[in-house]
Amino acid sequence: MTNDILTLLNQHRSIRQFTDQPVTNDEVTTLVAAAQHAATSTFAQQYSIISITDPAIKRALGDITGHHWLEKSGHYFMLIADQHRNLKIAERANADPAILRSFDKFMASAFDVAIAAEAIVTAGESIGLGSTIMGSILNHTQRVIELLNLPELTFPLLGLAIGHPAEQPDLKPRLPQSLMHFSNQYALPADFDSQMAAYDTVTADYYAHRNSHLKKTTFSQHIVQELGRNPKLRAELVQVIQQQGFNIN
Repeated sequence: MTNDILTLLNQHRSIRQFTDQPVTNDEVTTLVAAAQHAATSTFAQQYSIISITDPAIKRALGDITGHHWLEKSGHYFMLIADQHRNLKIAERANADPAILRSFDKFMASAFDVAIAAEAIVTAGESIGLGSTIMGSILNHTQRVIELLNLPELTFPLLGLAIGHPAEQPDLKPRLPQSLMHFSNQYALPADFDSQMAAYDTVTADYYAHRNSHLKKTTFSQHIVQELGRNPKLRAELVQVIQQQGFNIN
C-alpha cells in the first residue's frame, strides 16, 4: 500500500547541510500552522514554538549542542513545554493551578512538543524542505532558559533546524518490525539474537557504503557506544525542570 503521504514518511532523512536559501515568512507560518493542527493532549495545547532568528543566540545554541551547522539552516525553531500560558488562564479565573505543576502535565507537554515537531518535519518535507530534530539542546538547559528568557512552567525540549537541503543522505535502514511491533504483550521473538545479527549486517553495510561519514559499526555497537556516554552529561535535567516549577518527583 502506498500514496504520496506514505512515500514521504517512508523516505524521511535528517538533513544537516542546507543551501543559503532562507525559509520564507510564509513558509514559517505554514509550518507553525501544521504544528498547531497536530494532535494535542486534552486540547490543552501545552507547548509553544520560538523562532530563533538572532545570530548570537544561534551561535550560543551551536555551542550548547556542539552542532554549529544549525546556524546555517534556513530557519531554527525551539519547541517549549508550556504550562505557563495555562497558568495565566488559571490565575485570571481564580482557579487552583496546582495540577499544571504535576509530572502528568509535564509529560503531556512533552507529548505535545514531540507531535508538533514531527508535524513540522513532515509539512516541511512536503514543500521541499529538510530538517533535523535536535535533542542536543538538553546539553545545557539552564543556559537555553536564560537565552530565551523562559518563565516558570516552561521548559525547552527540542530544537529543529529546517531549510532547503544541500545533501541527500542515504536512507537509514530501520529495525525489522518483528523486533519492535508486538501483539497484546511485549514479546521479543525467540530468534532475537539471529534477527539482530542480520540487522547488524544490514547496518554495517549501510555505514560502510553510505555517501558520507563512512564508518565501521553496527546497530548493536552503536547502542553500546551510547552506553559509554559521560553519565554527568545532562545530569542537572531533573533539577532544572524542578526549578522551572514542575513537580516531577
